[in-house]
Amino acid sequence: MARSRKPHKPRQVPTRKQILEFIEQSPQPAGKREIAKAFGLRGSDKIALKALLKDMADEGLIDSSPGRAFHKMGGVPKVTVLKIVEIDGNEAIGTPERWDAEGKPAPKIRVREKGRRAALAVGDRILARTEERGQGYVAWMMKKLAQSSDMLMGIVEKDERDRFWLKPVDRKIRRSTPISDLGDAEVGNLVLAEPSGRGSQVKARVKEVLGDPFAPRSFSLIAIHKYDIPNRFPERVEDAARQVTSLPLDEQKREDLRHLPIVAIDPADARDHDDAIWAKPDDDSANPGGFKALVAIADVSFYVRPGSAIDREAYKRGNSVYFPDRVVPMLPEALSTDVCSLKQDVDRAALVCHLTIDSKGQVTGSRFTRAIVRLAGNIAYEDAQAAMNGEIEHDLKSTALKSLWDCWKLLAKARDNREPLNLDLPEKRVVLDDDGRIAEIAVRDRLDAHRLVEDFMIAANVAAAKKLESHKSPLIYRVHETPSREKLIALKDYLKSFEISFAMGQVIKPGVFNQLISKVDDEDLLPLVMEQILRSQTQAYYGHQNMGHFGLSLGSYAHFTSPIRRYADLIVHRALVSACKLEQPAPENRDVPKETGLDTDSAGRLDRISEKISQLERRAMMAERETVDRYISAHLSSHVGQVLKCRITGVQNFGFFATVEELGGDGLVPVRTLGIERFDYDEQKQVLTGMDSGTSYAIGEKLELRLVDANPATGSLLFELPEGANHMPGGGARPSGPRRGGKGKFRKKGKRGRPGNIRHKSR
Repeated sequence: MARSRKPHKPRQVPTRKQILEFIEQSPQPAGKREIAKAFGLRGSDKIALKALLKDMADEGLIDSSPGRAFHKMGGVPKVTVLKIVEIDGNEAIGTPERWDAEGKPAPKIRVREKGRRAALAVGDRILARTEERGQGYVAWMMKKLAQSSDMLMGIVEKDERDRFWLKPVDRKIRRSTPISDLGDAEVGNLVLAEPSGRGSQVKARVKEVLGDPFAPRSFSLIAIHKYDIPNRFPERVEDAARQVTSLPLDEQKREDLRHLPIVAIDPADARDHDDAIWAKPDDDSANPGGFKALVAIADVSFYVRPGSAIDREAYKRGNSVYFPDRVVPMLPEALSTDVCSLKQDVDRAALVCHLTIDSKGQVTGSRFTRAIVRLAGNIAYEDAQAAMNGEIEHDLKSTALKSLWDCWKLLAKARDNREPLNLDLPEKRVVLDDDGRIAEIAVRDRLDAHRLVEDFMIAANVAAAKKLESHKSPLIYRVHETPSREKLIALKDYLKSFEISFAMGQVIKPGVFNQLISKVDDEDLLPLVMEQILRSQTQAYYGHQNMGHFGLSLGSYAHFTSPIRRYADLIVHRALVSACKLEQPAPENRDVPKETGLDTDSAGRLDRISEKISQLERRAMMAERETVDRYISAHLSSHVGQVLKCRITGVQNFGFFATVEELGGDGLVPVRTLGIERFDYDEQKQVLTGMDSGTSYAIGEKLELRLVDANPATGSLLFELPEGANHMPGGGARPSGPRRGGKGKFRKKGKRGRPGNIRHKSR
């Protein structure tokens, strides 16, 4: 008789706290399998565990390292790649090569080799097993890895003993390296140097002089080197790009749209033009008050074939990177600024999204074709806006622009009904003069012309996603998930300090945040609330699974409109080519790969592609932001010693960060300079409070600070209170009288105590 099988009795899924404790205490890397085994989970329990781990990752509690092992967010994986940043005696010190904990510096980890002297040099990469000890980490080297970048970048300095040193331009590296071979460099030059030697004898040989570190284009060059952003195309890629530009456009296989007054509306200084639009009232009696519209996008997939040298290089880059002084393009200029750039009066290949829009602004139909277009005009945003306002005459006003505006009013109506997240925060831009130096830090105007182009692009992106879904085709989505509960609680606590209520029990939609914003009638408070709402949002990413786009309030969304500068869009184009059977005949030139739409195994690779291009997007954002910081720091270097109007943007236990009003650029106010009393740090509310005086420093607070230092090479700023640091012990008497603190109120002076003392109140 067969033995009856006992029904599975579900085990209780561990709590967040239990999972964190297991991950921290496990002697081996802990992935989902190890966690499930440790807690005896199987079947449906594993599904619940997977969902919990995803929630914890979204909430910022854990992160995953290569190999899918988890570690505490802000912590170091059990096995990870370290980059050696300095040598202390005979001991090497490294930092994690991958570090995504925002606002928290990467830890410095001492590397041990089982008692042997470390034969490592600055710049080496190693695979190491790490262990948390006390307040820090130690690491044991498993093996040495190939170099990601052999060169060090820094500024040549000379000490009082006439010795030359390489001062790092990365703010995370604090120790200079002695220079053994100066080459043609001079003091003050920005250089690339090759590390040599081992142990404490590591030195640098200058290999390339880049010039003045504060000269135009140097700031972006520093970021390019720091983040290993490829900024030179291999010769074979350049040759391949020049070769494919001669591919003929088959007029028999492409729709001819050259008779339509299609226009591209872009920034006045745009380097490339990959999208153009057109609209006219629909003549179909079944669509009264509606429009026919099209969004024409450069047909990049026709020129960049899967598996080609150009394709491999584009995938390696992931996206173009935009600096104030230059663009590092994803594609060679023969494509990005020439044959794939839609220009006036020139025949161009395009992948076109045809849209049918009803009188309510809803897209009721779409189709995709390959076409030949000839733009009627490339128009700057400002000129398009001025033409529609009647401020200037434009040849296209009575035709293309008017129809576009009328159609856009319908799309705008549908957008308002959809209620996407409406955060109207000012966007700053660095304006350079003819010499490449900062002329001003300006707020970018927000025009209806910008909104018009955005709404047409969004409509095309949605149409692309839905078209591929209807064909059951694999695709890469642009995903923006709902804010995590922890971030919403933090937002609620922040709003409570301003006596603004935020109910947690409701279904969270973008409209909930819009309603919050509409209730704020204080002009000074409004940008603070919008910034905090922005902080509560998750980071958008690319993914093979459709999780929707919360911010845009859309169920399906993909990037289709910028294949010149985003690899994700190129993948979507190839998927559309396959799904809609738009392949072109094989070229006569056998050196050009045959067009196959998506690779046959692309569906299985999209997860890996999505993860990589999401990482490369974050890399570009960090590089762009740091470069702007360097420009702003250079701009402020002439204001050192002055008292500036600032606003607190972040609070940590070691001090708070503040940005100069109207300019930007975050700088640190160390807690040791705040006074001689003991300070309490509330991590949940991000507030520093003087335990004697009650003086508090919180996000959003406006105050005046003295600029102590501005380092353009690193982009760092250092502030102190207006009275300076002379109120510290041994620094003289503190000025008498009250000072401004807290939320704009006068605070009493603190009593004597231990300077810079922090009591940490964690969540």
